[in-house]
Amino acid sequence: MTSQTDTDKFEQQRQEKIEKLEALGIDPYGSRYEPVEPAESIKARFQDEQEGQQARCAGRIVLFRDIGKLIFITLRDRSGTIQVGLSKSIVKDQWPLAKLLDLGDIIGAAGQLGRTRTGEITVWVEENGLTFLSKCLSQPPEKFHGLADIDQRYRQRYVDLWANPEVMERFKKRSAIIATIRQFLEARGFLEVETPMMQAIAGGAAAKPFITHHNSLDLDLYLRISPELFLKRLLVGGLERVFEINRSFRNEGLSRRHNPEFTMIEVYQAYGDYNVMMDLTEELIGSCVAAHCTDATVKFGDFDINLTRPWRRVRYADLLKEHSGCDIDDIDAVRHKARALELNESAMDDAVVVNEVFEATVEDALIDPTFVLDYPAVLCPLTKRSKTDPRYAERFELFIAGMELANAYTELNDPARQYENFLVQLKGQEDTMATMDTDFIKALKYGMPPAGGLGIGIDRLVMILTGATTIRDVILFPHLKPVDAPTAG
Repeated sequence: MTSQTDTDKFEQQRQEKIEKLEALGIDPYGSRYEPVEPAESIKARFQDEQEGQQARCAGRIVLFRDIGKLIFITLRDRSGTIQVGLSKSIVKDQWPLAKLLDLGDIIGAAGQLGRTRTGEITVWVEENGLTFLSKCLSQPPEKFHGLADIDQRYRQRYVDLWANPEVMERFKKRSAIIATIRQFLEARGFLEVETPMMQAIAGGAAAKPFITHHNSLDLDLYLRISPELFLKRLLVGGLERVFEINRSFRNEGLSRRHNPEFTMIEVYQAYGDYNVMMDLTEELIGSCVAAHCTDATVKFGDFDINLTRPWRRVRYADLLKEHSGCDIDDIDAVRHKARALELNESAMDDAVVVNEVFEATVEDALIDPTFVLDYPAVLCPLTKRSKTDPRYAERFELFIAGMELANAYTELNDPARQYENFLVQLKGQEDTMATMDTDFIKALKYGMPPAGGLGIGIDRLVMILTGATTIRDVILFPHLKPVDAPTAG
């Protein structure tokens, strides 16, 4: 482990090189350097038999070999790496600059393309073709591909990205997956919209919100836990197909599957229902699999997940019976099972106990994609009830690798029923009307078309499609405990 003394000594040595650069009349932090061609593009267009091929690239030095009158550098940019060659006989006046280069420095290189004796495509820097762009003062990882400390990687993503190429590729893939989602929905007539991230009432999901304060209005506001109620207002307004790729916030715990700030997509389609949303979910995720996975079977930890369509569709009550052995209507048996699972069920409502047992016995077993249909209605205050059995709501959740990936409803559009559901949901609070979204009820009174609504966790979807088993690997800057936080005893 590098000590603070070693770190200070290292930075001092680099600082001395800055002074030498300035003595040569070189700005150690550079200026505009254009045009620049990506490394992979340069290598792809190179032709062995063609003379006079030129290249101009820029990037970070991740490998440096000084062999006397030749220096070989591996330069990394957003696309990959390329070798740069410096010959003392060619660069001449810039040789003193070349000798001041270090691992981690950012440079520009222009010159003629060729191959070395080992066959590697190389940019041979021409006279005055070396440009210094930024000095690296902090010590880079000991190996250019070896930033291995997991906690350090998350805290210093700015190093992780260039020190570990697979990390860079994962985040490029994340961006491409989101682009595919947008293209899929836009091609089907959905309009991308934006709704408030600060809301006067925390609504749309059952979760603990973050609270902030607007000084001018002297008003407490909540970072949204979901954009749902605003998006459904847009259905009332006549925007019949809308979606939002949104940042939402829930003031809850950290885990391999949870981050308090996360990305999801919510989609609403007038005149649809949860069956329409089920088909849409399968097609949307299927399009991402086709575009970004080499095979329909993906590796996720110890699991080989088969994403081949169609996906299993099974009722909540049937899964509960299959995995817990309990009939959903036999509440005594369910409570007995809860006690066997060491769940404190005595103060829970019946539906909550059922769901606790479901979560404990069923969810981890749902590895391949599984749509879980028809949840107990009491758990779904924003959802229409089944016409054939009103004890159940027209809701599904999609599970993959034991994780909830999507949640969808046939949306409740009856203002009187919605008002009653809100009252039940908020029962026990001192001032019910102060926390109810009465404006949403008012919007429903103008008439919201029958509709299906869908939410998909983008972070978890990217986890599945890239094989990342912790959410921190797919969020550029995940929330972490402070370095000096006390450790639980």
